[in-house]
Amino acid sequence: MKSSVAFLMPGLALFASAPALGDIAKNCEVGTYRLADRSIVDVAPSDDGTLEWRMFTGESGELHPHKDGSWTSTFGWTGRPDGKTVSFACDKGGITFGKQSGRRIPFDVKNATFASNGVTLAGKLIMPVGSGKVPLVVLVHGAEADSEIETNPLQRIFPAQGIAAFVFDKRGTGRSTGTYTQDYNVLAGDVVNAMTEARRLAGARAGRIGYQGGSQGGWVVPLVVNRAHADFAIVSFGLAVNVIDEDQESVALDMQFHHHSAADTKKALALASAGEHVVATHGKDGYAAFDTLRQKYKDEPWYKDVHGDYLFMVLPLDQAKIIELVKPFAATPFDYDPMPPLRASTTPQLWILGQDDLQAPSAETSKRIKWLIAAGRDYTLAVYPGAEHGMTLYELDAKGERLSTRYAPGYFQMMVDFIKNGRIGARYGNAVITQPKSH
Repeated sequence: MKSSVAFLMPGLALFASAPALGDIAKNCEVGTYRLADRSIVDVAPSDDGTLEWRMFTGESGELHPHKDGSWTSTFGWTGRPDGKTVSFACDKGGITFGKQSGRRIPFDVKNATFASNGVTLAGKLIMPVGSGKVPLVVLVHGAEADSEIETNPLQRIFPAQGIAAFVFDKRGTGRSTGTYTQDYNVLAGDVVNAMTEARRLAGARAGRIGYQGGSQGGWVVPLVVNRAHADFAIVSFGLAVNVIDEDQESVALDMQFHHHSAADTKKALALASAGEHVVATHGKDGYAAFDTLRQKYKDEPWYKDVHGDYLFMVLPLDQAKIIELVKPFAATPFDYDPMPPLRASTTPQLWILGQDDLQAPSAETSKRIKWLIAAGRDYTLAVYPGAEHGMTLYELDAKGERLSTRYAPGYFQMMVDFIKNGRIGARYGNAVITQPKSH
């Protein structure tokens, strides 16, 4: 999977959406398995008839089917075989993963629909088998328009670690009604209602409660925890800057990674600013100025390397096509300032960022979270060198494009520890961790 498109976990890219998966999620192979050596592997649906696998330790890959019922595994999303052959005994809940056998981990599952601000949302609670109290986490969407119920592997990865997970399709996606929106206030209201439904379904088993949000969910989660009590919140590869600043930072990284000069970077950022203004005004203001800069710079060597988080979508389009493209995003608050809700929060929060993230550049967000920690807020920051959007590591292909190889070591364990204990340890792979003084 290349990093220029929506990622393994819910993506931030403003216009990104994954293909509809249809009945793929119903495949009998989908599930979480405990292997003979006690390690855990999750098998999730993907597009084009393939599957995806993830170890709790972060190793990952794709599974490609063969006529005899077996599957060939790849090294991450590079397309290169990794030497493992995988087969399933669906009737027995079994798996052979390379040289190891394993069994599907059983869960208690409750499907539900619930009302939220004029729409009906579809959700699912997945709990560890048993009767004792367990932590409960509601999974909060990114910007993607596909079904979280079908695609989010955390709905199984967390229960396999003794944590209940509630996953739901946001309005206008999957099995939920309503119109897709990027209005963070509306989405935050839906998430609050999702937690109410999750607690109802969990009943007496609900222990610590909180949220995990990836990417665009990082703008929604802080709003949620200020509206209703939560014991914890986790933001993965999210932002503490607004949508326009996000694109500016992304363009600056484009120029940095392609080794362009400061003078050329200044030109690229001016071009980006003009394009961002056109998008923020829904294509109705500033088009002439944007087009003038495009014509001025289009033959310069750096121009081909300008991508940004969403600038690339409008860079080749005329005004009419831009207006049509941005119609679904009329409610997106491009100037939304995430800092007031972050400063107001009293909920312990864990922010996990990738240092090489192009879709949600982490440098300024890291500075802001560190400022909140220094100011006495109960925030924890973990930054993974070499990780990008989705918290994956990567390699470059022959064209210089990124291909995901695996999740950052310790990423899943870090989230589990924070959900269970409200704090994390000192070491998770190569993450650089900043903790509150009280820890």
